Amino acid sequence: MFKFLAIFALFFASQSASAADESIVGTYRLMSSQRLIAETGEKEDSYGKSPTGFITYGRDGRMMAIIVFSNRSKPESLDKLTDQQRAELFKSMLAYAGTYKFSGTQVEHHIDASWNEIWTGTTQIRDIGKDGERLVYTTKPAPFPRDGKMSINTLVWEMVK
Repeated sequence: MFKFLAIFALFFASQSASAADESIVGTYRLMSSQRLIAETGEKEDSYGKSPTGFITYGRDGRMMAIIVFSNRSKPESLDKLTDQQRAELFKSMLAYAGTYKFSGTQVEHHIDASWNEIWTGTTQIRDIGKDGERLVYTTKPAPFPRDGKMSINTLVWEMVK
């Protein structure tokens, strides 16, 4: 009897975890991003007025995210791209991929590859709320990638249909 209960408990626990993960499976488009600078209380758009971003959560437990800031310059061509232009393009984006774990109130991104090697091998934790087809992320206070100022970011993502 004990063996049966143990197997049943393991099955139920795995089904619950799977169901929680299924609730965010899909691709989302970035709708808004706002940053609160901890030291001053100042608020600003994290990545410009209208950044482009996507985040995808797969059933296999893998995720990918990319955000490009608004108002990025477009070089004339690849063969004429200068080192300064490359640096500016790099500084105006973020991208990473890895695995994820969703608990219902938080998502953990375990980073396997990143635009910024400082993040590779780390776990980025986001508090998360669901509002219909939207996910609302709030970061813990952390240095902002662009300027290092301690910031809290709130990002709103909407399911792509």
